[in-house]
Amino acid sequence: MMVPVYVGAMDAASVSRLLDADISALLEQFPFPPINDDTLAVMRDALAAPYTGELSDRVVRSTILVPGPAGSPDVALRVHRPADAAGPLPCLIWMHGGGLVLGVAGQDDARFDVWCVRHNMMAVSVEYRLAPETPFPGPIDDCYAGLQYVAEHAAELGVDVERIGVGGASAGAGLAASLALMSRDRSGPRLSSQLLIYPMIDDRQITESSSWDVPIWPNSSNTYGWTSYLGAAKGTDAVSSHAAAARATDLSSLPPAIIIVGGLDGFVDEDIDYARRLNLAGVAVEFHLYPGAPHGFDALLPSSTVAIRANADLKLWLDHHYGA
Repeated sequence: MMVPVYVGAMDAASVSRLLDADISALLEQFPFPPINDDTLAVMRDALAAPYTGELSDRVVRSTILVPGPAGSPDVALRVHRPADAAGPLPCLIWMHGGGLVLGVAGQDDARFDVWCVRHNMMAVSVEYRLAPETPFPGPIDDCYAGLQYVAEHAAELGVDVERIGVGGASAGAGLAASLALMSRDRSGPRLSSQLLIYPMIDDRQITESSSWDVPIWPNSSNTYGWTSYLGAAKGTDAVSSHAAAARATDLSSLPPAIIIVGGLDGFVDEDIDYARRLNLAGVAVEFHLYPGAPHGFDALLPSSTVAIRANADLKLWLDHHYGA
């Protein structure tokens, strides 16, 4: 039985009382609208805008096209590598966030400017197709095609084939979790880790937190994202763990994981439960819950105390799995 983080209904007053003060002030100035048919195009344009911040000259970025799933277009991979790196490096296959309907591979450039240099690692962000134009299994098949390419061409890419992990944020973390399951089930590339930042993993929306009307990604946006991805199958027994990782009944033989989530994230219950079940299945899992933090808190206001704490926890985990 799921145990909610907060007892009782999460009404607007409760959200206001618990929400991190710095993030609350930011959201008052820049509200994030729910995603639906009316707002999708505008939000896509906003997230697809080129990154305007200063990027490091210590990281080399390139985009390569690799064969996509059978009968589908090629898949673009955005490759990040430290400029002065020598020898094969550990590599993180990354899936961007965006509720399965938004986002681009380049939106995480600033993140990898830090991680690739600090940990002497590579990162490969997959430009997977988006729903509703491309529903399941198209996006996850794109991610698997990217993973296969990196594993099969590790030598020419300068990747340490024994240290390939998967990761992502939000829907991207959900894709990463499903990708780990898919690779295990298909006897595909052997993964060394999975980095799951507030993963979107359960289409059923049956937990208490999944009904909360919380900032950034309320239950209405979550319903829209899952319905765009799964159509009429959403919430039915027809959905597999390759579409929604929480559906998996066997979590054994998966790579070590870290899961982080905020206490005011609608995904908090499903993420807690997934961490619990990974642990019971004998998977090494590290779990962090940040009180007062909504969905996307680390990217929304990285200078906030709660985001600084989360990034410090991620640094320590990356030190262990990728290198200091």
